[in-house]
Amino acid sequence: MLLDFFLRFPGGRAKALTFSYDDGVEEDARLADIFNRNGLKGTFNLNGGLFRDEGNPWPEGTAVRRMTARQALRTFGGTAHEIGFHGLTHAYWEQMPPMRVAQEILEDRRRLEGMFHTLVRGGAYPYGTWNAQTVETLRACGAAYCRTTASTGGFDVPQDWLLLPPTCHHGDPRLEELTARFLSDPAERRPLLFYLWGHSFEFEREGNWALMERLAERLGGREDICYATNGELCDYVAAFRALRMSCDGRLVENPTSTDVWYACRGRTGCVPAGQRVELEG
Repeated sequence: MLLDFFLRFPGGRAKALTFSYDDGVEEDARLADIFNRNGLKGTFNLNGGLFRDEGNPWPEGTAVRRMTARQALRTFGGTAHEIGFHGLTHAYWEQMPPMRVAQEILEDRRRLEGMFHTLVRGGAYPYGTWNAQTVETLRACGAAYCRTTASTGGFDVPQDWLLLPPTCHHGDPRLEELTARFLSDPAERRPLLFYLWGHSFEFEREGNWALMERLAERLGGREDICYATNGELCDYVAAFRALRMSCDGRLVENPTSTDVWYACRGRTGCVPAGQRVELEG
């Protein structure tokens, strides 16, 4: 008889939490600090062509104040957070020919990779809009994932990472209900991924920074949750899906360089990188 076999996140955890915030605005510094204090990780999607010039302050009352490159480096450089692309100029990709979309993606990646000395492998759709041609262009540009704004209200692990759906926006009226459900669900079988997105300037505009402070304190520092960036989760799930199994499901081989965790018949185990294990019946 074939054995049940479910994904578990690193360390054998059944739950994971990730955040995705867009546009590279000044309020990102405060949000990153909240994440840092609570052991949370976020992916910050930046527009490499829209950083504010140094020494050119925003007029008083400007609602959306983009960072300078120096501010972005000070906020994100050397941290556990991930840098994602968001288009060089935050254009509507589905309105453009593929060559222009490719330029928007690749030049954004090139500038951000040069700034942060890292690989930028995924990001978020500007305005949350796309079409089939956009997705194929992303694939051709080597993107590993790209986040939409199509909230699911659920905790499923994504199937198509180039159409990566979040659980909800932080302003979703269901946020309290979803948080409580995520924390209370025993996740005995399927794994749970809670994915929140938004723009940090919205906290300033709505005067509700306390919302994120409370949420971070409630969700942070828990042994049963894996805290990861979008890219870390994408790579880990890819490693899990690359596992090889015998016909009867009892031998599992891991051809990747990543240790992969699983749950089988109520027990949690690990298939170390490059090794094979036999499941207990």
